[in-house]
Amino acid sequence: MFNEFEDLITIDDLCDMLNIGKNSAYNLLKDKKIKAFRIGRVWKIPKKSVEEYVQRESIDNS
Repeated sequence: MFNEFEDLITIDDLCDMLNIGKNSAYNLLKDKKIKAFRIGRVWKIPKKSVEEYVQRESIDNS
């Protein structure tokens, strides 16, 4: 899943992966639904965290 993305992604990548806007992406990070960290002002998001989020949400919503 998401093979075309690097292991660490940006907010823009997250938006592309989940087809969401930046506000929604920042809310997912703020609510700690997707694990991420900041280097200065730049968010770095492990691709694995996004994959885990998608799997978790798919199970919860089925």
